[in-house]
Amino acid sequence: MSAVSAPGSQRAVIWWYRLVVMTRKELLQLFRDVPIVAFLVYSFTLAIYITGNGIRSQLHDASLLVHDADHSVSSRELIHRFQTPFFRLNGEVIDSREGLRRLDRGTAVAFLEIPSRFHEQLVTGEPTAVQLLVDTTNSPNGLSAASYAARIVARFGQETVFERIGGSAESSQGLPLIMSDHRVWYNPDQNEAWFESISHLLREITIFALLLPAAALVREKERGTVEQLLVSPLTPFQIMISKVLGMTVVILCATAVGLFGIMQPVFGVPIKGSIILFFSLTALFVVTTACMGLAAATLARNQGQVGMMTLLVAAPMLMLSGITAPMEAMPTWVRYLMVLSPLRYYIEIANGILLKGAGLNILWDSVLAMATLGAALFGFGMWRFRRQFQ
Repeated sequence: MSAVSAPGSQRAVIWWYRLVVMTRKELLQLFRDVPIVAFLVYSFTLAIYITGNGIRSQLHDASLLVHDADHSVSSRELIHRFQTPFFRLNGEVIDSREGLRRLDRGTAVAFLEIPSRFHEQLVTGEPTAVQLLVDTTNSPNGLSAASYAARIVARFGQETVFERIGGSAESSQGLPLIMSDHRVWYNPDQNEAWFESISHLLREITIFALLLPAAALVREKERGTVEQLLVSPLTPFQIMISKVLGMTVVILCATAVGLFGIMQPVFGVPIKGSIILFFSLTALFVVTTACMGLAAATLARNQGQVGMMTLLVAAPMLMLSGITAPMEAMPTWVRYLMVLSPLRYYIEIANGILLKGAGLNILWDSVLAMATLGAALFGFGMWRFRRQFQ
């Protein structure tokens, strides 16, 4: 009995059996590719550990040079305020031009210059100022150094004024003051390893979700086996969806290894939300991104072309979707363009579930947008796949 003449229930069983067999074939082909498997294991284990331990976005031990032309009690007190973990005193220079040369060579991040008569002007109430030159070649680091230095100098000036008028910080309760009291949510210790390890995990999921299904489809085209599949009883839908499902299973397993094997035991990354919801939406993101890779694969003829095309797609996604910088800091046209990036929505979903304990009642709009984008991309990929063999 053929599959066409079989009863409906039997046709469904045959359809699913073919899909399972094709998915198993994709897994076998992947695990025979030793370099890709080794790269996959490294990316979700050692690379996460290195990224979580090695990358620091906050100011830490910034090298500080000082030119003290006053050598007074006040100047020494101000210099003493620039301490670790933010600053590291890297010595004192006699000539301010030497400090500028050190900044030009990149051996110092900041150069503090204290003028002569600094202490005298503070005591007598005359206006005085210090100069801080900052190397902003690395702009986030330089701006952080300037910000911390401004706070240190402002606090020093405030305490000096209290001492000059014969009071103290405790006795100034009647004076009008603006106090900044911060409350940090979701990451109260501001542990950078949480953010960096999660960001790296999302990057690796995106890269492999784009690359693996696309490479699998192009491999069939290079070896000439895709024509054999098309003349078999398989439908184009079964051919494409089996590649998506197989790579999704692999990426979900790798994500579990990275999350439970590295991020939780080593960095203490919390999982405040539903782990089932996290992996379900991760699967949706992988399928959506894989459809983008398959759409690129239908335009490529060999592995080199598909590698360049996925790089062309992955680079803007990783840079502009909100991992390296918040979407609010992007130009308006970039924010509109990134509506087409599934990573933009997955960042909100992953951080919301892991760090905030958010559920579908909060994340539903991101889930809906990602599912709609995935359906459109899969439809385009199917259309291209059918057309190129007609």
